[in-house]
Amino acid sequence: MLPLSSPSIRQPMTRVPLIEVKDLCLHYQSRSQSLHVLDHINLHIDNHDFVCVLGPSGCGKSSLLNVLAGFQMPTSGEVIIQGKKHLRPNADVGVVFQHHNLFPWLSIEKNVAFGLQMKSVSKTERQKIVSSYLNMVGLESSAKLWPFQLSGGMKQRASIARTLATDPKVILMDEPFGALDALTRESMQNHLLQIWKKTRKCIFFITHDVEEALLLGTRIIVMHPNPGRIGKDIVNPLSHHNRPVYELKQTREFHDLRDSIISTIKGT
Repeated sequence: MLPLSSPSIRQPMTRVPLIEVKDLCLHYQSRSQSLHVLDHINLHIDNHDFVCVLGPSGCGKSSLLNVLAGFQMPTSGEVIIQGKKHLRPNADVGVVFQHHNLFPWLSIEKNVAFGLQMKSVSKTERQKIVSSYLNMVGLESSAKLWPFQLSGGMKQRASIARTLATDPKVILMDEPFGALDALTRESMQNHLLQIWKKTRKCIFFITHDVEEALLLGTRIIVMHPNPGRIGKDIVNPLSHHNRPVYELKQTREFHDLRDSIISTIKGT
């Protein structure tokens, strides 16, 4: 296996984090039972972090994302974004789901422009922003097409462009490539990594794929179930590599990290 440079060390935090999750708990109550979904979650996420969240089904990954998005209120604890309590969905937090959620009655460029129009951005400025982000995701030639005319990967790229266009502080992604075939998924991973390197947006990315987390994340969070809680928060030493994916996957560090994370997940 090929050698890899020594792991980078995350520097101590010297500023207020972009996102603070403080002692967050979530319970669902029905007539017959109380379900303890999240238990005392504490997180600090910085401006340029690419956080990948792993864990077995039912460990609360999507529930945590829903709380961060403002779709779900926690039972206790709080989410603070840029020093302010986050209580409801707003433009600072963009969300990309597994299914693209494009409006089928709008062209791709009008889908991307939709959030800008809701923010009353002028038509001239909207056109500049839409053109910039369609170019970034490689869809400039598809601007006039309708969603049904695009492949699955292209639809997700359009969805990412729509989210980026409103300039959110953080982008939450709930298994955005989970429904794609293997080759399209690999292509989308490369697209997203290049987009993150260009924009340096904070990304909170849920996945079941350990290799995907290793290829994308600067940090990898492993959640444990029953109730959902953070088991490990790992600084990814592979995150600053400049090697092709196929070459990175041959390194001993990649295999050792993958095996260690899988072992952690299985041991939950």
